[in-house]
Amino acid sequence: MTNPVPYTPASLDDQAASLRLSAFTVGDAVALGSLAVTRAGEQGLGIVIMVRHTGRTVFQAAMPGSVADSDEWVVRKARTVERFGLATLAQFVRAEERGRDFHETYFLSPTEFAAYGGGIPIEVSSVGMVGGFYASGLPHIEDHDFLISVLSEFQARA
Repeated sequence: MTNPVPYTPASLDDQAASLRLSAFTVGDAVALGSLAVTRAGEQGLGIVIMVRHTGRTVFQAAMPGSVADSDEWVVRKARTVERFGLATLAQFVRAEERGRDFHETYFLSPTEFAAYGGGIPIEVSSVGMVGGFYASGLPHIEDHDFLISVLSEFQARA
């Protein structure tokens, strides 16, 4: 099946590896969420942003122009990231390459899990996944790209 997104599983794995942090605290989660709100505001994005740390939501914001459905989408994306430890876009691309439906492959409900861009794990070097970063409200590849851009800026500041 032709991959409709400009990413491959390998490029997404490389991207994830390049974004590992040296540490990530609850305070960092709030700072990351705040940075995302600033960037979304500057760009006029009507999105919902969520940051989770060790299984709990530490930051969530709905930007002007966002819709209530996006609140549910970030939760579905969070479940997917926390279950598999991969970006939701990585799950999407892998399913597309296999020509198989993500939900059927793993026997998961589409009302509970989402394999579309907009969810990425937060990983700490030598520790592994400690949280996740989520956005919903744009086309799913743009949700992913927004998160990567913000996390890259956050990482550069650390």
